Amino acid sequence: MLESIYIGMSGLTAYSKGLQTISNNVANLNTAGFKSSTPRFADLYYGQQFQQAAPGLANTGQFGSGVEYGYSSLNFAQGDLRASNGQLDLAIQGNGFLSLLDGATTRYARTGQFAIGDDGFIEEKATGLKLAALTSSGSLGPISLAGKQISPPQATQSIQFTDNLSPGSTGFSVPNIDVYDANGGKHTLSVAFAPDSDIMPGRWKVTVTDENNLPVQEGTLQFNGGIPEPGRDKIDVTLKPTDAPAFTFTLDFSTGVTGFSAGSSSTLRVSKSDGYGTGTLSSMSINTDGELVLQYSNGQSDTIGTVALASFKNPQQLRQMGNGLFDASHASPPEFRASGSGGIGQLQAGASEASNVDLSSEFGQLILIQRGFQASSQVVSAANEMIMQLFQMRGQG
Repeated sequence: MLESIYIGMSGLTAYSKGLQTISNNVANLNTAGFKSSTPRFADLYYGQQFQQAAPGLANTGQFGSGVEYGYSSLNFAQGDLRASNGQLDLAIQGNGFLSLLDGATTRYARTGQFAIGDDGFIEEKATGLKLAALTSSGSLGPISLAGKQISPPQATQSIQFTDNLSPGSTGFSVPNIDVYDANGGKHTLSVAFAPDSDIMPGRWKVTVTDENNLPVQEGTLQFNGGIPEPGRDKIDVTLKPTDAPAFTFTLDFSTGVTGFSAGSSSTLRVSKSDGYGTGTLSSMSINTDGELVLQYSNGQSDTIGTVALASFKNPQQLRQMGNGLFDASHASPPEFRASGSGGIGQLQAGASEASNVDLSSEFGQLILIQRGFQASSQVVSAANEMIMQLFQMRGQG
C-alpha cells in the first residue's frame, strides 16, 4: 500500500507540471510569435517480481510505478498574421524561422519588430539581436546601413523630349527644366524654340537659358517630313556652375518627337530626365523576396541584403528561450534560404504573427489534468486510510 501512495504522488507531481504547461500557454495568449506546448505523460515500470507461470512463459510480472511528466511537444501551427505599423516588422507565412545573430551564436524566431540600431545594423527591438541576411557565399551576416543613409548626387546627362512641335508656331518654350550638377546643385533652365524655316524648311533655332534668363547654349533642331533628322536631333549643352565642375548634358529629340502641323499649338514636353540631387533616407521596407528596400528623398531607391530564413528538418528539437526566441544548439543544422524558395515560407513585411494558443483546446486539456490530479489525490487518501486501518487492527490485537 505504500507503493500506492508513491504512485498517487507521482500523479500529483506529473499533473502539477502539466498544469504549469497549460498555464504558460494561456498566459501567453497575446504574446507575438509564441508557440504553445502540449504536455505529454509517460508510464513508469521500475520493478518486477517473480511468479509461477506455465512452461515456456516468462515467470516475472511487472507492476506499474506511476506516471511522470515526459515532455512537452511544441506546436508549430501557424498563428494569425496581423498588420502592424512598423516598416520592418516581419512575419512568415508558412514554414521557416528568422535568423538573429547574438554575437557568434544564431537564434531563431517566427516574428519580430526591427529597427536601425545605434551602430547602423538592423536589430530586434526587444532583444537587440541583429537580423541576419544571406551573404554571397551562402553564410549569414548582419544587415548594415553603414554608408546607406545618404544617396549621392548624379549629374544630369540626358533630357529626353516627346510630343509635337508644330511648324505653325511662331515660337514655343519648355520652362522649368531641372538639371543637377555633380555636387547635387539644382539648376532650372528653359528651352525656347524659334522657327528658322527661312534658312531651311523644318529648321528650329533652340536657345537654352538659365534661371536668370541668361543664355547658356544655342543649337539647331532639324525636322524632315515631320521627323527629327538623324544627326540634327540632339543638342549638347554645357553648364558651368560657380560652385561645381562644368558638365555637359544632351537635349534628345530623337525618340517620340514629331514636327507635324497642328496650327499654332505645340505640345512638346520633357518625357525623361536623369540626374538628381543628394537624398536622405526617407523610408525602408522589405519586399516579398526578403530584400531590404531603401527609399530616398531624391526619388532614388536601393536594395541591400536578403533576409535569411532557416528551415529545420525537425523543429521539435528547438528549445524555447523567451522573447519569442528559439535555441537550436541541440538541433540538426538548418538550411538557410531566401523567402519563398526551397519549400520555405513567404516573408511578410509590416506584419506580426500572433500566438497560436487555442483557448478551447487548452481548457479541454485543463479539465483532463484537473481530473487526473483529483484522481491521484483520491488514491493517496484511500491508501492512507487503509494503512491507518492496519495500524488500528494491530493495536486491537
